[in-house]
Amino acid sequence: MAYQNILYDYVEKERIGSLTLNRPETRNALSLELLEELSSCLTRVAEKRQAKVIIIKGAGVAFCAGHDLREILGKELNDIRHLFHTCLNLMMLIQNIPQPVIAQVHGVAAAAGCQLVAACDLVVAEETAQFATPGVKIGLFCTTPMVALSRAVGRKKALEMLLTGKFISAREAMAHGLVNCVAAEGHVEEETWKLAREIAQYSLVTLGLGKQAFYQQIEMTEGGAYHYATEVISSNALMSDAVEGMSAFFEKRAPVWKER
Repeated sequence: MAYQNILYDYVEKERIGSLTLNRPETRNALSLELLEELSSCLTRVAEKRQAKVIIIKGAGVAFCAGHDLREILGKELNDIRHLFHTCLNLMMLIQNIPQPVIAQVHGVAAAAGCQLVAACDLVVAEETAQFATPGVKIGLFCTTPMVALSRAVGRKKALEMLLTGKFISAREAMAHGLVNCVAAEGHVEEETWKLAREIAQYSLVTLGLGKQAFYQQIEMTEGGAYHYATEVISSNALMSDAVEGMSAFFEKRAPVWKER
């Protein structure tokens, strides 16, 4: 499909999809149209089940500067609420689709841009990347970014970022759990694809099952999580790809996934 605010590229040989936020003139601000296109594209990719991994990155000098404030200032409550609900649905969609989603971050990831980073399953950041939730500085507290941020980093760090609005470095973001890997300047795409390729060699059915189970159990009590996980792994053990994977292990060969 043709999009106005994003670009999508699928590398069939790698089974990796690359999705680019393409509003560089606004530092990829999350307009309503961009959010809708992003949701539409991710839904389509999830349904087609061709890509095993999805990378989200930004065009131009930044990953994403947050919401487009021109779509908030002076608008009616219902319009503003619709914008934030659309954003909410996107963040939940990222977690609900079977494909692992990797944020490839360079430049600035601020406010809802930081939220998008925190909502992704994995994050590779360029050494010079910076992260912030600076809404407090303009009187619009980053309440919705807070949801994803506070689940990715510890409470104290999340509150510090929210209450001060200060930027933190990629290294600091990694130390607090927001980032998985910090790449040398100019090498963030290389490191992101390296991680994506490592994941894309596995069964999408298995990846999707595991991803769903992770987000289901993370908010449970430990006992409840164990009971839930026990049921999931028991059923998983009977799936075709699990049987194939275990058989291949004993036969000392590469597995041939059937995606079921």
